[in-house]
Amino acid sequence: MIRINMRSRADTIKGQGVLSAYEEQVSLVSGELAGRFQVSENQSGRYDITHFHTINLGYFLSLPFVKLHGAAVGYVHFLPETLESSIKLPGLCKAVFYRYVIRFYKSMDYLVTVNPDFVEKLAAYGIPKEKIRYIPNFVSSEEFYPVAGEERGRLRREYDIDNDAFVVLCVGQLQKRKGFFDFLEVARRLPQITFLWAGDFAFGAISDGYKEIRETAKNLPENVRLLGLVERGQMNGLYNLSDVMFLPSYGELFPMTILEAMNCSTPILVRDLSLYENILFDFYLKGHDNDDFVREIERLRQSPAALQAAREMSHQGHIYYSRESVARMWNEFYETVYERQTMKQKRSLPHRAGKAYEAQKHL
Repeated sequence: MIRINMRSRADTIKGQGVLSAYEEQVSLVSGELAGRFQVSENQSGRYDITHFHTINLGYFLSLPFVKLHGAAVGYVHFLPETLESSIKLPGLCKAVFYRYVIRFYKSMDYLVTVNPDFVEKLAAYGIPKEKIRYIPNFVSSEEFYPVAGEERGRLRREYDIDNDAFVVLCVGQLQKRKGFFDFLEVARRLPQITFLWAGDFAFGAISDGYKEIRETAKNLPENVRLLGLVERGQMNGLYNLSDVMFLPSYGELFPMTILEAMNCSTPILVRDLSLYENILFDFYLKGHDNDDFVREIERLRQSPAALQAAREMSHQGHIYYSRESVARMWNEFYETVYERQTMKQKRSLPHRAGKAYEAQKHL
């Protein structure tokens, strides 16, 4: 039995995808791969593999002990350049923090990224490609799934939404990077449609665009509702009562929200980013600008056939990122890490024995 210690402090900031990804990955390995791996969470002691899901300083300081007894795996959810458009830090603090991020990654024996584009970017920082593995995110079908017509109607009544309304949902932190102002502009141009935004300022006052968004939120279009932070247990209802999941973000990694929506067969409309080509393939709709977004949303509203086709595209995405498929990737990765770590320790035994013999001679 291979012992894995999952370490994360993502729960200190609610409403972020890192926490959702952590919970899903732990559940996946603990469930699907229980016969081969024994999973612990945030424990001390000796483990074959310690998997760091966040980059806390305490974790960095524990690395000498961790690597003495096993392998250290780091999860890469962001890079300095991706943080640039999410949080605002003073110049010196930013420089020190960004340097620390890369040093943390370089200190790992292996890295896992949910974004295939990050492989080359990490290599550009001097990290060998053989240490980096791409494994996509995963969402449980037990938590996110389509609901029947009657239940959908009940959910709409719960949120005081007419049963015949066309509803567009965006899920994400309130940031300029997420396309908040584009979302509002599209809503203004489609007053006959209901627009919902689920999410809040995860990083408080240092969130990008904090003051501007707060001021704008005081005078929203009548067809726009900001729902604030919605607990993950309630998100399945929101995806199901909506007709379209709309994410006009200017930069993403691998949004858990997209996977969640696909599990519910909710159509996906996003900005035309190169990242999506490598992870969403033909499972989504896209637009270059607000004109495209308006045109695409209105097309879906007016054409039941187009809306149904978009639902099927989303459902196919759910099938592609199935629990079984991603579980096989984690199984192969952890097995490889364990085998390489075992070989490494065996090679070091003669050296350790020699050092012990030399020490005994001087007693």
